[in-house]
Amino acid sequence: MGRPVTLDVLHGSGDGPRPTLYLLDGVDAEGVSDWLTKGHAADFFADKPVDVVFPAGATGSMYTDWEHPDTTLGWNRWDTFLTGELPGVIEPYLHSDGQRAIAGVSMGAQGAMMLAHRHPGLYRAVAGLSGCYSTVDGTGSAVTALTVASRGGNVMKMWGPPGTLDWISHDSTVGAEALRGTVIYLSAASGVPGAPDLTELLRSPDIVGSLQAAGGGVALEAGARICTENFARRLTDLGIPATVHYEPTGIHAWEDFSAQLGPAWDTLATAFGR
Repeated sequence: MGRPVTLDVLHGSGDGPRPTLYLLDGVDAEGVSDWLTKGHAADFFADKPVDVVFPAGATGSMYTDWEHPDTTLGWNRWDTFLTGELPGVIEPYLHSDGQRAIAGVSMGAQGAMMLAHRHPGLYRAVAGLSGCYSTVDGTGSAVTALTVASRGGNVMKMWGPPGTLDWISHDSTVGAEALRGTVIYLSAASGVPGAPDLTELLRSPDIVGSLQAAGGGVALEAGARICTENFARRLTDLGIPATVHYEPTGIHAWEDFSAQLGPAWDTLATAFGR
């Protein structure tokens, strides 16, 4: 991609080789991962027997390979980096046991699922939190385009015009059969603010600005819920097992995302025999 890629790594507990979890950020994937600054991941994984890798610098990229460089977002080849280059560099450094999983939130949830279905067998498990997993249906295509555009990117530089072959091949509902045999976890909330969301609003020094952001979080999480239900239905139709968790309250915000880290790990850990 013509630039350094920064990684943060949490070393797992216990002696001996451990599995590796690649944990993808949301749309603002610059600098230090929001999983560390907002999602309490360091505290959560402190006593877990897994090494966790947090890539940075993927803002608005969908964690995919783009067809052309973008004026704002640069040259993105995240599929190649995450699946073809990074494991061979980071896993020997970590003395990994060779087992790996991938998970993500929001844009990272969609990216994790795309990478898992496009590279069958590379990951033992995949988890998507509050993501959208289609790039072809009306909701999925719109969410994908809006994600890129929200950070100044030109979605035409990514896979060309919506509905063409690259858009179809990145649709996890279309490619769901490739996930057979992979441990799968999905979660989404309802978009209805819960107690943690209201508490976070009261703590904000800019309550008006936070209320406006929360309104966007309501809409985004409601959309993620529809996307998750559609994808879970597709897996059921194919007879592919998945653990699916729906929260009755919660918006598209980090307090709600971090609450799903425990249930997601409980499922991912089964793929490692933990």
